[in-house]
Amino acid sequence: MTFSIIVREPTDDDCDTSYRYGVGVTTNNPGIGVFCPFTSEHGAVATQYQTHGKVGPQIKRYLTDGVRAEDAVLAVVNSTDLAENLQIHALCKETRGYHTGRGLDNFHDETDLIYGERTGQNWSVAGNSLVSTDVLDSTGDAYTSADTTRPLAVRLIEALKAGDEAGGDGRDNNARSAAICITDPTAGLANEWYNNLRVDASKTPLTDLQQQYELAKSFHETASKEW
Repeated sequence: MTFSIIVREPTDDDCDTSYRYGVGVTTNNPGIGVFCPFTSEHGAVATQYQTHGKVGPQIKRYLTDGVRAEDAVLAVVNSTDLAENLQIHALCKETRGYHTGRGLDNFHDETDLIYGERTGQNWSVAGNSLVSTDVLDSTGDAYTSADTTRPLAVRLIEALKAGDEAGGDGRDNNARSAAICITDPTAGLANEWYNNLRVDASKTPLTDLQQQYELAKSFHETASKEW
């Protein structure tokens, strides 16, 4: 299921005990927001390729229980018969976890498409069915070069758009989708609307996702003045 970026960011420059976690993902299949992105105040996880609804929530539960990301991913991989066809990456406060099943080798050997990963200190990009590694590089570069004073939701959408403009998913399906999922302990209730956005079926999911954010932002700014 195409490509995703997961990030962790300190919520205070002078304190490393509290983090916001985010996931952005897009794919050439419908409904990716249901299966792939999961966040909590303890970490973030994205599950891809031939994923299953139970995998992400289970890793998220492990992170909530204090299990490190690398150990949480390993525990789930060892407990499921889906492991060969899974691509997973996760972040917690201390570590990063990553898994690529051998089934991805078989699929990509039969096509001109590629899969892979990129990682930095506080972020990770992973993808499959991509036209080139430029997708991974462009996604990571867009995130790391962005102005960190801007909302994480905006930066995740722009990172996904950069990856898509670099070629994105190599499959030609009409029912595409995209999603962002963010947990930010410093965000007030009125600001949570932009931390969980989804476009489930569209030919232009990233454009739609950005428009959805901008429309909602405009509404909330107007409403807050009236309230």
